[in-house]
Amino acid sequence: MLEIIKIALSALVEGVMNMGFNEALMILIGGLLIFLAIRYGFEPLLLIPIGFGAILVNLPMTGLMEPGGLLRVIYDAGIVTELFPCLVFIGIGAMADFTPIFVNPKILLLSAAGQFGIFLTVILALLLGFSKVDACAIGIIGACDGPTAIYFSSQYAPGLIGAISVAAYSYMSLVPLIQPPVMRMLTTKKERMINMGVSKISVRPVVKILFPIIVTIFVSLLAPKGAPLIGMLMLGNFLRECGVVARLSSTAQNELANIVTLLLGISIGATMSGDTFVRLITLKVFALGLVAIILDTACGVLLGKLMCFLSGGKINPLIGAAGISAFPMSARCVQKVGQQENPQNFLLMHAVSVNTGGQVGSIMAAAIMISIIIKLGLV
Repeated sequence: MLEIIKIALSALVEGVMNMGFNEALMILIGGLLIFLAIRYGFEPLLLIPIGFGAILVNLPMTGLMEPGGLLRVIYDAGIVTELFPCLVFIGIGAMADFTPIFVNPKILLLSAAGQFGIFLTVILALLLGFSKVDACAIGIIGACDGPTAIYFSSQYAPGLIGAISVAAYSYMSLVPLIQPPVMRMLTTKKERMINMGVSKISVRPVVKILFPIIVTIFVSLLAPKGAPLIGMLMLGNFLRECGVVARLSSTAQNELANIVTLLLGISIGATMSGDTFVRLITLKVFALGLVAIILDTACGVLLGKLMCFLSGGKINPLIGAAGISAFPMSARCVQKVGQQENPQNFLLMHAVSVNTGGQVGSIMAAAIMISIIIKLGLV
């Protein structure tokens, strides 16, 4: 018995001795992500598998990310093949209700404004010395659209996929902390108190059925490289709206979404190896990603202020902040900030309209950038 204890202690000491500073740091960061998810409820469905994956990949001598290792198999099957991001979008589409878009179509302009920060960040990344392709991949973080960020970086910026995917999902979970200060800084109390009311509109079922088909065709013709993402998003929504495949819609919203989110989170955590993640370039990516989200939020709110002025004070500029693709976190954030100023305010439906449009907008922005870099021969 004593001999067994000595062998166990010897193995434990050997493991500790083989763990470098970077690996220990990443294990602590993984633990921090888990703590934030449990203690503060910051998107636990994302941060818990990411954090646990980060702990696993940094344990010495496990071989989990070596060829044939468990994490490597999951990563190659879902990230390298771009399968996980596309499957996630089926679930998102099945959960998304695009009906609010028909209530006030003109506020979809705010969804477009919510993508401006992407392109502004691309310019900033170029000025900091990143290549054109890497700069585009970093800019996508600003949409707070994790699957699109992973899809783009896995194809065109694989060297940054770890930093980009972790930044995208981490910032998506931190939207309730990042957006409110920007929203308050750019609006007045009077603007935040504007009550847009609750619009009632009856949408014919045929319109809701045709919408995902038309959007798929239009976006795919405009930017063919975005077809996998927009196609899966709209497929999920079509399952929801067609009314004859309730079981498939339920599966997409629940079992499929949950399983893929778990595997995707573990795969993202697996990219957080200390020997590749703890670099100056990672800090630059995180900094630029934060700038992108702030700029996206600011652009949406500023256009909201302009629309508020042009409408004679009928549009609350706060809803412009929901133009990013963090659905539905950003819409809930708008609702919370609005009700803090006016308890009778109900902005959720209007914010959801902008938020759902932002999902389509982020895919279009990525698809357009992919088309441009291909035509320019950058890949």
